[in-house]
Amino acid sequence: MRYALVTGGSRGIGRAVCLKLASMGFFILVNFRLNNAEADKTLEMITKAGGNGDVLKFDVSDHEAVEKAITKWNETHKNDFIEVLVNNAGIKKDTLLTLMEEDEWHDVLDIDLNGFFYVTKAVLENMLERRCGRIINISSLAGLHGIPGQVNYSAAKAALIGATKALAKEVGKRNITVNAVAPGYISTDMTKDINKPEIARMIPLNRFGTPEEVAELVGFLASEKSSYITGEVISVSGGLYT
Repeated sequence: MRYALVTGGSRGIGRAVCLKLASMGFFILVNFRLNNAEADKTLEMITKAGGNGDVLKFDVSDHEAVEKAITKWNETHKNDFIEVLVNNAGIKKDTLLTLMEEDEWHDVLDIDLNGFFYVTKAVLENMLERRCGRIINISSLAGLHGIPGQVNYSAAKAALIGATKALAKEVGKRNITVNAVAPGYISTDMTKDINKPEIARMIPLNRFGTPEEVAELVGFLASEKSSYITGEVISVSGGLYT
């Protein structure tokens, strides 16, 4: 059995990634923090499509919770390891920097950046030992270009890109690839309050993307077909900012 862990897998891009990787034969560990019902729904969709999976509840920003969950999983799967890690969990708390509260800064950085560090460090040891692994980080166009009103989110996603490039160089000799995907405007809960017609006019393809389109790229990066690609940031943006 080949295992893939998707953080923030209960909905949106995370759910689509879970379904895509399950269709490729991976046993999916659907991570979530709060929404049991949505995580269970993702798992139900996986099984209905003929895949296999389980839910794995922990807060990616809680170092002790991450260590406890991954250690427990490793102890009950001594002959297995998590081969694919998709660091997808993320939040945003948008406001201008002059109006931003300290907790709005820290909350976004804790989940969007520190979560990558805690989960990746916990999973990476077994990848290194097995000399095999795929780490795929979900960044954002905000991390590449910066978006007004999202200084916290842009900072976290830009740092994630830097971490992707650095880690790729650290672990490449162990046959582990590390890449980032930078979605643009995707139709998820995070964009539900955006004026879509106005934004779509700025996008060369004249529409928002779908979670499934992002998931297709993640699936490729998790496959053997991408074995010579590492340290890259690939946009899924409909041509925005190109």
